[in-house]
Amino acid sequence: MRTEEQQAHTADDSVGVLVSRASQQISELVREEMQLARAEMTQKGRRYGKGGGLFGAAGLIGILALQALVAACIAALALVLPVWAAALIVTGVLGVVAAVTALAGKKQIARAGTPAPEQTIDSVKADLAEIKEKAHR
Repeated sequence: MRTEEQQAHTADDSVGVLVSRASQQISELVREEMQLARAEMTQKGRRYGKGGGLFGAAGLIGILALQALVAACIAALALVLPVWAAALIVTGVLGVVAAVTALAGKKQIARAGTPAPEQTIDSVKADLAEIKEKAHR
């Protein structure tokens, strides 16, 4: 009977060790997933910031283009041709620069994707599926 008690005690120890090890691995997994989410959100935040900055620059350049257009209209009324023609050329160049900057900003925001940490969500789902599969064995 003593051998049966020792085997039961050893089995209880093994279960306790396994539960402890599983708990430790789950804690480590959660920590790693949180680090992955933080890294992914940092990367997306940088892209959104860059895209937003480019949109801001496009807005500023657009305002300058409107100011140049106003100056062109004033110059057209004041003098017949040379001054307003130059102002109109500047307005066109600023308009093209604003359009190119806006397209670059739009591209940056499109590359960032949705603000959710998609890779981390997929990874957590895969981890949960793995845990459920192991639990059913």
